[in-house]
Amino acid sequence: QVQLLESGGGLVQAGDSLRLSCAASGPTFSSYAMAWFRQAPGKKREFVGGITWGDGSAYYADSVKERFTISRDNAKNTVYLQMMSLKPEDTAVYHCAARWAPYSSNRVESPGAFNYWGQGTQVTVSS
Repeated sequence: QVQLLESGGGLVQAGDSLRLSCAASGPTFSSYAMAWFRQAPGKKREFVGGITWGDGSAYYADSVKERFTISRDNAKNTVYLQMMSLKPEDTAVYHCAARWAPYSSNRVESPGAFNYWGQGTQVTVSS
């Protein structure tokens, strides 16, 4: 099992940057594929981006490509979401998620494929 705790959310203005962190428990963090999802009020949970196990290959939703960057530090059991050029439509609760996927290069975007979830951190972007 892995427990996830997000941090770094807040209120920013359009065009600002923000970095979210997701700290994971457990000794086998590097074997988990990680992802970020977001959910705005009244909307479905939306895939933002993911990173595969180990050194990680990142992939993104079209809506955030070129603006958001996902990285992982396996020594710190942490995955990051660097967000730049934020827009009001990026306002949502951001959740990190994990799935056990050692040696897999699959780029999974479905929330149902991820077994572990954090509670989320609110990001609000004002215009």
